[in-house]
Amino acid sequence: MILPPEEARKIAAGEVVDRPAALVREFIDNALDAGAASIEVLIEEGGMRRVEVVDDGQGMGPADLELCWHTHATSKIRSLDGLRTAATLGFRGEALAAAAAVSRLEILSSMDGRDAWKLDFQAGKPRLERGQRTKGTSVRSLGIFDTLPARKRFLKREASEGGLCRQIFIEKAMTFPDIDFRFTQDGKLRVFFPPSPGLKDRFVQALFSGDGSQSSKAGFIHELKVPAQGFSLTVVLGGPEIYRPDRRQQYVFANGRRIQDFSLLQALEYGVQGFFPNGSHPVGAVYISIDPALADFNIHPAKREVRFADPGAIHHALSSALRDFFHRMGIRAREEVREERPGLFSQVSAGAPGAFHYAGGASSGGSLAMEALLNNPPDFVPPPGRGSWAAEAALPYAVMDSALSGASSPADGIRFLGRIFGLFLLAEQKERLYIIDQHAAHERILYDQAMEGKIPRQELLAPIPFSPGSDKDEDFLRSRRDDLARLGVVLETEGRGDWRIEALPSDWRLGDAETVERLLDLRNAGDNMAERWAAALSCRGAIKDGEYLDPGTALDLVRKALSLPVPRCPHGRPIWYEISRETLLKAVRRI
Repeated sequence: MILPPEEARKIAAGEVVDRPAALVREFIDNALDAGAASIEVLIEEGGMRRVEVVDDGQGMGPADLELCWHTHATSKIRSLDGLRTAATLGFRGEALAAAAAVSRLEILSSMDGRDAWKLDFQAGKPRLERGQRTKGTSVRSLGIFDTLPARKRFLKREASEGGLCRQIFIEKAMTFPDIDFRFTQDGKLRVFFPPSPGLKDRFVQALFSGDGSQSSKAGFIHELKVPAQGFSLTVVLGGPEIYRPDRRQQYVFANGRRIQDFSLLQALEYGVQGFFPNGSHPVGAVYISIDPALADFNIHPAKREVRFADPGAIHHALSSALRDFFHRMGIRAREEVREERPGLFSQVSAGAPGAFHYAGGASSGGSLAMEALLNNPPDFVPPPGRGSWAAEAALPYAVMDSALSGASSPADGIRFLGRIFGLFLLAEQKERLYIIDQHAAHERILYDQAMEGKIPRQELLAPIPFSPGSDKDEDFLRSRRDDLARLGVVLETEGRGDWRIEALPSDWRLGDAETVERLLDLRNAGDNMAERWAAALSCRGAIKDGEYLDPGTALDLVRKALSLPVPRCPHGRPIWYEISRETLLKAVRRI
């Protein structure tokens, strides 16, 4: 049986327009392609009763109105070859045809603000007549799926559908900062984005204007531009001060469209690895501007997916640019902290959480840490076999005395004061107290050494034989064999499927099976293989909680920690807190 043309048209339309939010997406795309400077979206009952988009673009005349609702009617491409160079958001002529198939469609348009024409579908038949409106177009869809009750049953509740419409609206606005966007729901203006200077400002508008934190979070949002061959990237990203437990506020846009591309989100995560605490995710958007000939936007009915000619180049450009940016930001923040005048106690916005200075509020992280320290004075843990230290350990507070610590450095003025809670080293320098996480500090030092290629390795008396689990694993070992050798892992093979591990980093402690598992797991790390391996090595080799350091060793660790360019462990945790003398005096009401 061959379906009647009308039924086939409705079924095909459901692939493009599956809910009211899809109408919002398609109508906004048409408004943007028409050169609109102002766009308003109006919905009623979650968009199920009405979706309307009003723009001030170039408009349409009567001839175009009579054609626009037909399937594949378009002015944006002329042939199949035009798909390779299409620079518009819409190009296949499906949006208005789909809307006409699943709802009652009305279009009112004027090219000059004087003559206007209205296209109205009555009982499924188009009727063209004169109308009135200013320059531009309004497209209205009424009663989506009223004639398709089977599809309408699968729509969500009104609030949910309205939320999806709003989300699509926000995503479109994020990509076009120079355009005025308004969102009206059930007669009330809910969202208004005036034109903004750039993508960063619009990103802040879109994500934070509704929760009252726009001004406070704007300072933690960064923008970087990455030029490349055939494409360019603009990345708007929150610093380590802003993060989420999920990826819900991560976006990828390609030539103005939001796309679903997990690999690019993974590249974003790789790029910031080591600067955000484990289990947290950055907030941000990746904007790709690419030559249309290097991307295929025609592989998904709603253009949510894109096939890039060279996705690896985009991934590499993104992750490497982010790594470089955050590394430089960490160094800059460290220098700013060094130059900061005493008496400040607010978190450094440039990206060094843990470096605190005073700004007067008792609610800041540093002052809370200080309050806890004063209210719960720690005791020293007596080092083993040192009677004089054991006697001093009975003191109710951490005695800051060079005779006790036995370690100071006149050259840089650093003095090791002692240890608290079996984990933190206390040190003083230039009227500032540093509370240093000994494990995190040592971990970062080892990590930096590993990244510089300083990984000592040892030959194995008994090599570890193994067989890769797949052709991909085999290809990974062959292609990255030299890189693995620089990471301390020496591999030999006697033929496809038979491999041996001949050498490993000198402090490697895992068993054979887990060693092979960790090695093959690096295949999924991409460009971040060295970072992931170095982080794993440094974590295992670093001083653990509760391990005792003699004063001289502790002082050496303190000095290296305070000179680190990036004061974070490889997993993104801050290494130390800094408290000024003035802060302490204020905390005990001395000033």
